[in-house]
Amino acid sequence: MTTEFTSSEMMSVTAARALNNDMTCFVGIGLPSEAANLARLTHAPEITLIYESGTLQTKPDVLPLSIGDGELCASALTTVSVPEMFRYWLQGGHVSVGFLGTAQIDRYANLNTTLIGDYRDPQVRLPGGGGAPEIATNAKEVFITVKHSKRTFVKDVDFITTVGFGRDGKARDNVPNIGRGPTVVITDLCILKPDEQTRELVVTSLHPGVTREQVIEATGWEIRFADSLDTTPVPTEQELTVLRELKARTAAHHAGQ
Repeated sequence: MTTEFTSSEMMSVTAARALNNDMTCFVGIGLPSEAANLARLTHAPEITLIYESGTLQTKPDVLPLSIGDGELCASALTTVSVPEMFRYWLQGGHVSVGFLGTAQIDRYANLNTTLIGDYRDPQVRLPGGGGAPEIATNAKEVFITVKHSKRTFVKDVDFITTVGFGRDGKARDNVPNIGRGPTVVITDLCILKPDEQTRELVVTSLHPGVTREQVIEATGWEIRFADSLDTTPVPTEQELTVLRELKARTAAHHAGQ
């Protein structure tokens, strides 16, 4: 009998599985943090998680509300200054994976967390880049996890906060000392990876029960599918139990219980 799971749980478990013990992961708040800590609590107990506030090898018992959450510092091996975090750890090439979320992503994996609409007269102002632009530039590769919808998956982002492969897919070509950029995008419907030639995102795996039509309907451009399309493995009972306990602890903690 297969344990039932939600599309959100499928996304978090799949994103967690992309990480392994040998990685040093620069973690974004939100869905990336959930996935990274699930990996740490299951198959990758030795993974080194670092956050923008300077916390190294942090092992939070609950998910942080922000990079300034005391839980990160209290559970870290040590905490360094933000300039050291960026200048030594990130720009020094010591981060193997940057794990990011976003408000908008386009076909070339550019991320927008700045605004929706026209720059001079935006409909919505978003939190901004934080450390994401630097992470995407200097980490050896970037993983992205985000819920799949036409509002999020747009043909061209309204503003490039964090460069994936630029407006034409060539932004990283012949640029020295820059990371590989986004290597995988994990959503609640599928897994996407950049095409080796064009860098346009292509669906490589559908989650169980998800159809091509659902992905097409949730994507703001004419999405392509790999010739050999996989089905993402379902979550195990252990992965689901650990994830649900983590989220329950987090909710209770932030509710002051």
